Amino acid sequence: MKNKLTKLEFKWICYDMGNSAFILLVATILPIYFNYLSSSQGVAEYNYLSYWSYAASISTLIVALAGPILGTLADYKDHKKKIFLTCAMLGALALACFWIPSSWFAFLVLFIAAKVAYSLSLIVYDSMLTDITTEDRMDAVSSKGYAWGYIGSVVPFIISLVFVLMYDKMGMTLKAAMMIAFILNAVWWIAFTLPLVKSYKQKFYIEPKAHPVLDTFARLKNTLMKAKEQKKVFLFLFAFFFYIDGVYTIIDMATAYGTSLGLNTTGLLLALLLTQIVAFPASLTFAVLSKTKDTASLIKVAIIAYFLIALFAIQLDKQWEFWVLAVAVGCFQGGIQALSRSYFAKIIPENASGEYFGLFDICGKGASFLGTMLIGVVTQITGKQNLGVAALSIMFVIGYLIFNKVSKMDD
Repeated sequence: MKNKLTKLEFKWICYDMGNSAFILLVATILPIYFNYLSSSQGVAEYNYLSYWSYAASISTLIVALAGPILGTLADYKDHKKKIFLTCAMLGALALACFWIPSSWFAFLVLFIAAKVAYSLSLIVYDSMLTDITTEDRMDAVSSKGYAWGYIGSVVPFIISLVFVLMYDKMGMTLKAAMMIAFILNAVWWIAFTLPLVKSYKQKFYIEPKAHPVLDTFARLKNTLMKAKEQKKVFLFLFAFFFYIDGVYTIIDMATAYGTSLGLNTTGLLLALLLTQIVAFPASLTFAVLSKTKDTASLIKVAIIAYFLIALFAIQLDKQWEFWVLAVAVGCFQGGIQALSRSYFAKIIPENASGEYFGLFDICGKGASFLGTMLIGVVTQITGKQNLGVAALSIMFVIGYLIFNKVSKMDD
């Protein structure tokens, strides 16, 4: 297999570089800005974490419901590019408007809209993997996508960080600094979306038997009815639901969690910047390993690593511990996401990839909904953030046990 990326593979990877700028903001600067808005309006620290958790949960619930429908619709001829472009542009537009709301509630509503558009674009984007490369290259291309996504997102993030952390020395308000950061990242997202839109052509597709919308629901129903016949696919989705819970929850809640513990804001942001930098070579390492090692075995290693990370996070209360957590997450974050994506792409029908990745996203986003909601509820009831994190380790154990059964079907 040639190591060099084709032009289309590279342009597909570019979108990872573009959208990752948004998700890095969600994991770092956005929770801090929301804390600024909510605290200025009298919201308590522990309620701030809960409200942020609920907003993340609502967005993932919407995507879990809409994702399979949109993904199935995308499988029809010439639909993928249109749906993908619409979702990406709506997400970037919402991001560019984040600086406008002065109310913390209005800000959360806009955040939910942006997160939903972002997530829906990823369903279609992930399903494009079967069109842009071959099965023997999927692990490597998927891993390189995450790798370049991590390092690419660092560029607008560092520029944004300069404005956010030094706005007073520049003689501007925090809101003005945030406006620059949000618009900059929105432009970055759009710029790295357009190359793929220009070159992508849908190779695998389905011709609707009836009206596309009505046929979409019929296909979804038929696929779910055949769950027993496609045992490997659905058992993998079940395992993925559990182990990815901790992954997405840790990504979504890291800064909010550290802020609620009273850790230094600048330190949190720099630690998460380190996560992105570490994730770049780590993801490329997984890409290299996937050529000689079994994909399922690599996923198992990553699940075990995340289980240990979740246990470590339970007692986290010092700045240096957050830095250790950031490095550990960076080592396995890209690998577990990339290999899960490519592993799934290999076991599903090529012409129905949008439909199946819609279900894939239900399991990913549904798990994230459960994790963030769990942290929010437990924190609000007990007033102790650490107890909410404790439940995540259990999800990794369940996910590992189920995935172990899936991997035995490969033999």
